[in-house]
Amino acid sequence: MKKISVLIPCYNEEENVELISRAVVETMERDLPSYDYELIFIDNDSRDNTRPILRRLCEENGRIKAIFNARNFGQFNSPYYGMLQAGGDCVIEMVADFQDPVELIPQYVQCWEEGYKIVIGIKTSSKENPIMYFLRSMYYKVIKKLSDVEQIEHFTGSGLYDRDFIEVLRSLDDPTPFLRGIVAELGYKRKEIFYQQPKRRAGKTHNNFYRLYDAAMLSITSYTKVGLRLATFVGGLSVIFSLLIAAVYLVMKLIWWDRFPAGMAPMLIGMLFLGSVQIFFIGMVGEYVLSINQRVMRRPLVIEEERLNFGVTEREEKE
Repeated sequence: MKKISVLIPCYNEEENVELISRAVVETMERDLPSYDYELIFIDNDSRDNTRPILRRLCEENGRIKAIFNARNFGQFNSPYYGMLQAGGDCVIEMVADFQDPVELIPQYVQCWEEGYKIVIGIKTSSKENPIMYFLRSMYYKVIKKLSDVEQIEHFTGSGLYDRDFIEVLRSLDDPTPFLRGIVAELGYKRKEIFYQQPKRRAGKTHNNFYRLYDAAMLSITSYTKVGLRLATFVGGLSVIFSLLIAAVYLVMKLIWWDRFPAGMAPMLIGMLFLGSVQIFFIGMVGEYVLSINQRVMRRPLVIEEERLNFGVTEREEKE
């Protein structure tokens, strides 16, 4: 009997974890009764009642498992690590707030049985804030144009991943993984399933500006050279433009020595412009250096504080 692992990362989802666990279990037992399954929650150091609820769920159902992180290791490391701990023949990743519809699970499995090793969900529309959806769309289009590898528009990471691809992820040993880019760059032939993203069932989203900016910078520094190349090009053009302006001013001053006061305004404006360009690209280069630094330090993806309902044999196999 094939085994399906359903992974649900969570952080402060006390209003959703019990509902999503019930929905997943009902879907597996109703629509996929011929499969064994496990439901894994990986909690990223929640500060509400998420962990007590998960403890109770694990006590009530041995197929529900939980990993408690020692601290918050970010929105990318925690799900990636959880996928590596799953013991099924495939891993289905979903969010806890129901924005990845549970109804997609049977569709994922059907495509998997047809031979696809990767089946992913693609948003065609969303019931979230229309402004945010528009900004996300613009971001995907820009990064797709700039990236050195294929980028998948409106792919959040939700999908089914075969055990063979999980082993590919394990072999990468990347301390700052970006799953969305890895699927596009290194993944097998994939099947895309389109859906409308619903609103959160309950609670507040944790995707603030800083988290969205962090995701954008990770994708840019991991899969594009545009920041460094743009710095070189803009710097070169600024030098040429400055030399031309300087030559024009020199000629005009020599011709109209007494009638052409150069003044301080042009120099001040030029200095402010070049200074702002320099600061911008120093920041951009800093993002690349930060990305390199995180990879060079080789820190672990996650430090576990506790895990529930994982057998000794399973743990030995993972190690």
